[in-house]
Amino acid sequence: MTKGKQNIRDLSFEELIVQLEQLGEKKFRAKQVFEWLWQKNAGSFEDMTNLGLALREKLDTAFFIDKITLDDQQISSDKTIKCAFSVGEGKVVEGVLIPTTSRTTACISSQVGCSLSCTFCATGKLKLMRNLTAGEIVDQVVYLKNQAENRYQTPLTNIVYMGMGEPLLNYKNVVRSCEILTSEEGLGMSHRRITVSTAGIAKMIKKLGDDQVKFNLALSLHAANDKKRSQIMEINDSNDLETLADALRYFYDKTGTRVTFEYIIFKDFNDRLEDAQELAEFAKCVPCKINIIEYNPIDDGGFQQATVERVNAFAKFLEDRNMIVHVRRSRGKDIDAACGQLANKNKAITDEHRKMK
Repeated sequence: MTKGKQNIRDLSFEELIVQLEQLGEKKFRAKQVFEWLWQKNAGSFEDMTNLGLALREKLDTAFFIDKITLDDQQISSDKTIKCAFSVGEGKVVEGVLIPTTSRTTACISSQVGCSLSCTFCATGKLKLMRNLTAGEIVDQVVYLKNQAENRYQTPLTNIVYMGMGEPLLNYKNVVRSCEILTSEEGLGMSHRRITVSTAGIAKMIKKLGDDQVKFNLALSLHAANDKKRSQIMEINDSNDLETLADALRYFYDKTGTRVTFEYIIFKDFNDRLEDAQELAEFAKCVPCKINIIEYNPIDDGGFQQATVERVNAFAKFLEDRNMIVHVRRSRGKDIDAACGQLANKNKAITDEHRKMK
């Protein structure tokens, strides 16, 4: 039962010290509890075996731990692992482990569903159900990290907030989760190994600059033309390219961090050299690199993959203009784990969506 209890993983280390002192405990107990929560990923207060029974009972009376649980797991032929995590109340989110020869990346979700309705994204077909807590976000990373180490004998090298949801619409919990992942009490990851991706919420991009965050920022651009971008991303109607360029300049001035532009390339929509020219012009707004991403079909069939010839010509056009360009080939497509496919065929998620209609 959690009614009337506080989520202990919502507390910062300093806040935990205050709470435990109010319970009559010494300050050093906070460090022990914090380590159990984040380094050892304890699922209950009973697990905290170096704490006395009386303290564990106090903790259990006042607090609860918001653990996620694994609901389903699929492994792709290319070794990508897609996990469906239960976050309570019948709700499910997905996270993906992407191993390559050069890195092993955890792609994690920040919300259950999404409110932005981007036309090319399976998650966008769902309604927003709720934000994830910082603890629920960190749990995804911990599980995927363990999979990397135990199944593939490789360390987790990168974390990307590119799963379900819009991270900047869950700003507090996303930033908090990054703090935990990079802290000594948490996973001790480097800030530079974490990338938060946004569809483009200008005021929150500026807030990232004001808060001088140390992680990387990626903008899901997909078109450098307002008319085209609004066709596929409703958010562009209220956050157009000029507004976003201004916010990105502000972010860069405050943080000095180069921005990544993500560009999913669609056949006969945004794959021409004219589109590449528009992208090259927009990208001048801030020091950047560009990821050209292969489109992954979803059930409605509204878009198709661009041809290899068009993708290569598009990339070469940008490279010839001294831009840093990477073409990202999709992984995990056979289990619907590739970019834009999360929730495409997950029965628990689609059943929940149908109930809400």
